[in-house]
Amino acid sequence: MAIVALYPGTFDPITNGHTDLIRRASRLFDRIVLAVAANPEKTPLFSLEERLSLARKVLVDDNGVSVEGFDDLLIDCVRRHGAGVILRGLRAVSDFEYEFQMAGMNKRLGPEIETAFLPASERDTFISASLVKEIASLGGNVSEFVHPYVAAALAEKMK
Repeated sequence: MAIVALYPGTFDPITNGHTDLIRRASRLFDRIVLAVAANPEKTPLFSLEERLSLARKVLVDDNGVSVEGFDDLLIDCVRRHGAGVILRGLRAVSDFEYEFQMAGMNKRLGPEIETAFLPASERDTFISASLVKEIASLGGNVSEFVHPYVAAALAEKMK
């Protein structure tokens, strides 16, 4: 039986930290679904369609990884994709409290679903989509933190 993990997030935009986590997780799981949340209350810089397109371009060579959008309850998305695991990344101890609370709520809503936490690689612990957007908005070079497709899309958005 294949073990499917669903990695949810806004991915506004997808960063090298996200892709590193996916590539490391793909050694642990048979298939990974990158689930891009519509999340309009966060007022993302990129539309859902743009975020899906960027993620698909960045992950095109990653076998066993698919990219899907969702705008419903996470646990419903997990079930729809036949996943048994919610994958979450942790950059710092401060992430743990929120993620632990979410894992507990998701366990109540879907007792059959597990949550797996992977720590960020040491070189990626400081990367966040918010910081990348801030650097790009101020004209900074973000090429070290995102795929070239994403860097180009950020530059275009910031014009």
